[in-house]
Amino acid sequence: MANEKTFKVDMDLYSIDKLMHETRQLAAKYREATGSTLPITGEIARFDAARALNLSLINDPNSPIDATGKEGSRQDKRIIIKGRAIFDSSKASPRIGQLNPEQDWDLAVLVLFDEHYEVDEIYEASREAIAEALDNKKDSNRKKRGAMSIAQFKIIGERVWTRENGSETEVWDNQDD
Repeated sequence: MANEKTFKVDMDLYSIDKLMHETRQLAAKYREATGSTLPITGEIARFDAARALNLSLINDPNSPIDATGKEGSRQDKRIIIKGRAIFDSSKASPRIGQLNPEQDWDLAVLVLFDEHYEVDEIYEASREAIAEALDNKKDSNRKKRGAMSIAQFKIIGERVWTRENGSETEVWDNQDD
């Protein structure tokens, strides 16, 4: 019986990996053919962040958080996950979804994808850093909505994963670029 359960879990993980791979391909082909994007970036970001950062996903659509940390500095932290595909880096800095520091969460994770929906980098920022950045915004409408650019998130956050190196074990100084 234990072997059957292990096999089922392994098979489920394999199936999800395969489905995510196919989803990425479909989304990239759809954008190439139509110029529009499919609204799937958030779900792929949840999957990739959980895998890369060893998070437990929360599968409750009513929960303000997406995951909790399993180990290290993220252990037992409540985490929201945002994702954004970057198609043309020469355009104005795109924004990420709403970040509400009034909700009950500890960390925000931002997963950045290339045009093929493959993870390029992952950043994280504390709720406190985000609240402070939003308080310093001059545009009160954006502040109220919790809108933040990817560039601003990178400034206040920490890069924690890259395609080239995987988990970033050393603190990356985003001020040296």
